[in-house]
Amino acid sequence: MLAARTVFPYRGGFAAAGLLGPTAGANCRRMLVDIVLIPFAWALGTFPTAVLVARAHGHDVTREGSGNPGASNVARLVGWRAGALVLVIDFAKGAIAAGVGLAVGGRAGAFALGVAAIVGHTFPLYRKGGKGVATAGGALVVLYPLIVLGLAVVWFVVARLLHKASLASLLGAALFPIAAAAMGYDLWELLILSGLAILVITRHFGNIQRLLRRQENDLGTRPS
Repeated sequence: MLAARTVFPYRGGFAAAGLLGPTAGANCRRMLVDIVLIPFAWALGTFPTAVLVARAHGHDVTREGSGNPGASNVARLVGWRAGALVLVIDFAKGAIAAGVGLAVGGRAGAFALGVAAIVGHTFPLYRKGGKGVATAGGALVVLYPLIVLGLAVVWFVVARLLHKASLASLLGAALFPIAAAAMGYDLWELLILSGLAILVITRHFGNIQRLLRRQENDLGTRPS
């Protein structure tokens, strides 16, 4: 009896956690898939879309223009078609990661893999990372399609009127958790969204400084 108690001291705790009983197999598979897929989502996020597209046109996007490996800088250096290609692919990185996560792990899985892709895009380790706007948009459209659609319209209007992609992105990042809160989403989701907003805003620190000095490059204008 003592041996049995020693070997299985936490049986009640395991059952409460869903690790024993009829749902144990499904829960364990879901946890395992999430854990295995997170590194792959991060690796997907690190795919250097802007670097490769700019290089194909004879430019080093990390050394020219604003130095940011993103769609806006590629559009300034190469043209809007190349910038649109970068935008679509970076958006797809987040959408694919979050979509797979949603399929295998529900909303929590979508957040886990989506955030991993965003972190991979912004912190790829072996090169300068992007600012995460497009990849975050792709991940979040899986979970909040109406909010993403609405803020995409806001982004377009602000960028069109003021010609500042960075200002439009900062506004979208700040408004996203507010919109989600207004629609009544759970607190844990709002906390993650707030963290992502802080990440995107922090990555735009240089842009904020240039905006305050009125030295920020206009969207679609080649930097001098």
